Amino acid sequence: MKRMRIALVAAAAVSALALAGCAGGDGGGAEEPSAEPAPTFEAGTTMATLAEAGEVTIGTKFDQPLFGLLDPNTNSPVGFDVEIAKIIASELGIDEENIEWVETVSANREPFIQNGEVDFVVATYTINDKRKEVVSFAGPYYMAGQSILVLADNDDIKSEEDLVGQPVCSVTGSTPAAKLTEIGAVPFLTDTYSNCLEPLRSGQVVAVSTDNVILAGLAAQNEGEFKVVGEPFTEEPYGIGLALEDTEFRDWINDVLEEAYEDGRYEEAWNSTAGAVLPYVEPPAVDRY
Repeated sequence: MKRMRIALVAAAAVSALALAGCAGGDGGGAEEPSAEPAPTFEAGTTMATLAEAGEVTIGTKFDQPLFGLLDPNTNSPVGFDVEIAKIIASELGIDEENIEWVETVSANREPFIQNGEVDFVVATYTINDKRKEVVSFAGPYYMAGQSILVLADNDDIKSEEDLVGQPVCSVTGSTPAAKLTEIGAVPFLTDTYSNCLEPLRSGQVVAVSTDNVILAGLAAQNEGEFKVVGEPFTEEPYGIGLALEDTEFRDWINDVLEEAYEDGRYEEAWNSTAGAVLPYVEPPAVDRY
């Protein structure tokens, strides 16, 4: 689908006084460069509505180091998901000062989208068929994989096979929690992954299991206390959640993602956030179907 954003044609208007000042009164001065034209969109689309409003509400996580973590100094989230969201907002002509960030945990991402509490969600949000029944996804923009976090001195757990019959912490409503049940572990569920750390410290659970990038962030935030073990045992394609059947908005976001891949903004977003701990990997191809 071709991009629906149409660039406005604009020319800089320079007053006679400015010309005189620049040219020393001889009329030969160069025109000042024009400001970058604002984007316009087809009337009635989500893009047009948001661009006209000049503000956007975005759901993300506030407890995911490297991807979406609340900065207490600014009271705004920081991380790779946050930077991806900012890229999308900027293509709507919306500055980050006009973004309202809403904390979304795994269990409320679909309801927030369905109820219109957010315009879209970027929150380590795995695309799967069940979720696609109630929301749409752009992307994926990153491919993660489920892994295991244990105490630094635990040498007994090396793979998902060692989790069978064992209590393992994950988050309500997440795909990793469902996978734990599938492999025969005993899920110990909470609302956020940061709330899994104390049960792990106390021995209530033997491990925490979710996407490898999330676990790497938690380990980095608590250096020397935990470690990530084993190889990822699932594929978790992260997508951008939006209203069901809003195909125009979905396709437009996919265009934005592909442009960000090509012009270096995606890699820059990675290197300034998760890239401090994790190696850069080429982004996955977006789903056009």
